[in-house]
Amino acid sequence: MPSDQLSATFSALADPTRRAILARLASGESSVTELAEPFEMSLPAVTKHLNVLERAGLIRRGRDAQWRPCRLEARPLREVSDWVEHYRRFWEQSLDRLDDYLKELQSKEKKHGRKKK
Repeated sequence: MPSDQLSATFSALADPTRRAILARLASGESSVTELAEPFEMSLPAVTKHLNVLERAGLIRRGRDAQWRPCRLEARPLREVSDWVEHYRRFWEQSLDRLDDYLKELQSKEKKHGRKKK
């Protein structure tokens, strides 16, 4: 498993089954059996996915008598969001500069009477 939190989170999110489990947990706590229902896999296979999510800090598992609820821990997702936001701003600024450049070219074409092809 990756040693830094961001890598561990991305690694856990790389699997569509784990993303689906997190989506389900976003609406509240669930047992392993409830989480396994929509998947065509064994309970041990679902448990392996839960172990990856737990090591990444994306879920917590508790114990309430015989019920072992899983719940979403969103903090690592916030870290991913912050990381992605940095690059979103980069691309937004780059595209804004490109837009400004294209407008400048169009303005020059209009000044010089050139037609667009």
